[in-house]
Amino acid sequence: MKKVFLLLLVVFTTGVFAQSTSKEDLDVIQGLYGKSKKELAVAYMAIPDAQAAVFWKIYDEFEAERKALGKAKVANIENYATNYDNLTDEKADMIAKAALKNNMDYQKMFSKYYDKYKKAVGATTAMKIIQFENYMQTTVQSEIQDSIPFIGELDAAKTK
Repeated sequence: MKKVFLLLLVVFTTGVFAQSTSKEDLDVIQGLYGKSKKELAVAYMAIPDAQAAVFWKIYDEFEAERKALGKAKVANIENYATNYDNLTDEKADMIAKAALKNNMDYQKMFSKYYDKYKKAVGATTAMKIIQFENYMQTTVQSEIQDSIPFIGELDAAKTK
């Protein structure tokens, strides 16, 4: 199952960084990713019919918030890319603080939605969806990290 998730995530996240990140493109990409991700979630979660309506309503709310945080993350990555060649302490501080805030916002969102899921469908199912989301988030974060140069990495490569 993890290999299927990884394969699909690589396909979708690679396209995200290869294409323009204008608002329209980002909306299309996130729309496609959200739909495919939901299909994966449906298969993985196997929610009983009796709980499905309430579970998927919460999931859709979660996805709306997740997508907003994803847009903020992409905007911060674009800011890093734009300023990479002329990164000052002030710009680095601003970008780092925005990244840290985004990470904290993701964790707050996970906690908030865990409580909602737990109340609606029980702790085991709530934990299962949080595991799924953490796996997806970690995989995407790994892809992002692999595609972004470390500070000074490009300069070091030029001198070799």
